[in-house]
Amino acid sequence: MKADLKPGLRHVQTLEVGQSLLVPSLAHVFESFSDMPAVLATAYLVAFLEWACIEALAPYLEPGERTVGTHVDVSHIAATPAGMPITAEVELLSIQGRKLRFKVVCRDARERIGEGFHERALIDAAKFSARVAAKAAGSGGIA
Repeated sequence: MKADLKPGLRHVQTLEVGQSLLVPSLAHVFESFSDMPAVLATAYLVAFLEWACIEALAPYLEPGERTVGTHVDVSHIAATPAGMPITAEVELLSIQGRKLRFKVVCRDARERIGEGFHERALIDAAKFSARVAAKAAGSGGIA
């Protein structure tokens, strides 16, 4: 992580809600979602907020560094239909060792649709992948 990464970093990301981001699109994995309302899925709202944090951090990572999500505390308080843009606003609140804490807010074209906090951890991508491969092979590796 580059030394110039400091709390106060802000980033804004925008995305149009397409059909693939609606609750029923999850039915291929979670069958009961097939007859749910056709609005932005909470899972995709969270993923969008994570993406905004990843993009905010990208210029500050050294080669081989990545971040992974470790905690999400986000409300989803309003429905968003397909075709409407959404905007994520993220602010880095703190850095504690490898832990990065963000305040996150998401709005659609009409109103605030979600807000809360998201934490990410700085990782060495190669070491992380090796630990996951060892876990998948049944030899442990995740500490």
